[in-house]
Amino acid sequence: MKYYTGIGSRKTPKDILSLITIISSYLSKKGYILRSGGAEGADKAFEKGVIGELKEIYLPWPNFNKSKEIFVPISEKALKMAEKFHPCWNNLKNGARKLHARNCYQILGANLDNPSSFVICWTFGGKERGGTAQSLRIAKNYNIKIFNLGNEKDLDKILAKIY
Repeated sequence: MKYYTGIGSRKTPKDILSLITIISSYLSKKGYILRSGGAEGADKAFEKGVIGELKEIYLPWPNFNKSKEIFVPISEKALKMAEKFHPCWNNLKNGARKLHARNCYQILGANLDNPSSFVICWTFGGKERGGTAQSLRIAKNYNIKIFNLGNEKDLDKILAKIY
């Protein structure tokens, strides 16, 4: 099985959302399984491009964003891992902690032991920001390649690959 993580800002620009859907469709045709988190913006655009059932959508709680995806309960292991990677864990409320713990699954799968082959994301200016930054910190720790569509060089690499 080949997995990739598709994530990004809820405020991803519309042209990038369209590109993300194309990328996701391309990767589905290549047999890649999407891992994402059901959030508005980039996550939903990645989901939209998936062909068939080639996706694992990890939710912080049941029916997150009205998602009908199967809910994988957030484990204590995921919470501890999220704490390790979050710079201000003690300032977070329970809901935010679950959102950040869900990011561990997006990178490492349901058992937190099967890293994605790569991450494709979009953040403002290609910077590590928001909830996406948590996933990127985890990916870096596991030496997973990151392609940030907010970074012109990464965008060019992806465009050259799919067109």
